[in-house]
Amino acid sequence: MFGCDDKPGTQAGAPAVIGQRSDQVVPFRYPDNPTFDLVYVADSLGYFEGTRVRPQYVGKVAAPQIIPLVGTGELDLGTRMVPLVISAIASGLDLKVVAAGGKTLQEAPHMKYFVRDDSGIRTPKDLEGKTVGFNSFGACAEFVTKKYLRQQGVDVDRIKWVVVPDVQAEQTLATGNIDLAIIHPPTSGSAEHNPALRKLWSDFDLDEGLGGMAPYSAHGRFLRDHPEAARDVVQALAKAANWVNGHPDDARKITAERLGMKLELVERFAYVDDLVITEPPIQYYIDILEHEGKLKPGAVQVKDVYTNAFNPFVRGTV
Repeated sequence: MFGCDDKPGTQAGAPAVIGQRSDQVVPFRYPDNPTFDLVYVADSLGYFEGTRVRPQYVGKVAAPQIIPLVGTGELDLGTRMVPLVISAIASGLDLKVVAAGGKTLQEAPHMKYFVRDDSGIRTPKDLEGKTVGFNSFGACAEFVTKKYLRQQGVDVDRIKWVVVPDVQAEQTLATGNIDLAIIHPPTSGSAEHNPALRKLWSDFDLDEGLGGMAPYSAHGRFLRDHPEAARDVVQALAKAANWVNGHPDDARKITAERLGMKLELVERFAYVDDLVITEPPIQYYIDILEHEGKLKPGAVQVKDVYTNAFNPFVRGTV
């Protein structure tokens, strides 16, 4: 598949220790998708310069394929929501969350819920009998939403759930093909400014951000073969995250330039400080997956999902 040639300086069957040489620059395969991403920010800021690692962009990768490809090693690193990682680990794929990602704030939510301005949908119960569009099954948009709606007494089986990519969601909603669209940044900014649409909620309104962490996961072989490079990746991402938190408007400018978007349409992003992983957001999704019957109780423990071992901020070496 894309970019799957042997890494420079290695040969098939070479000992893994070769990949640990401190003077060798190790590429990590990563999607080049039209979105806001710490890898792109770190690259733009030069945070990979002087390290043992560089991103090797492999082209666009459909969001639902990112974690499966990280799990099989066709990508070395990827960012998607926690439940997808848990499900991948439960299926036997070899990957680990190595850095926390975005955090949901009231002013910087992970996803927003939109209806048409002339819609009669105003309460959760109004969604029964309606069609909801989100970017993929098995991730935050499905599970956070269903959990909240059930808490509000909604029969989620009376709702039609369909997959609509974020980049198509605003138009699909405006033309009446769906009744509610769940949209993530940066494309949610355009919907926010569309006078034909009305924002109903954000995920912060639903769970105060507990389900909004979008972490970075790495393939197990990359971590084993290139531990020094893995530390450099996590350090660069953590530095970029802290920079974004401290310079949100400058970060928006990077995204606007990268994606060719109008600056006023680019949403703010916020990240977990130092990208240190904590357990509650992971346990949150383990509990949901078990409740939904998607995960056998006890099959995956929190400690199976993540490690902070590659984060130098945790080790106090930064």
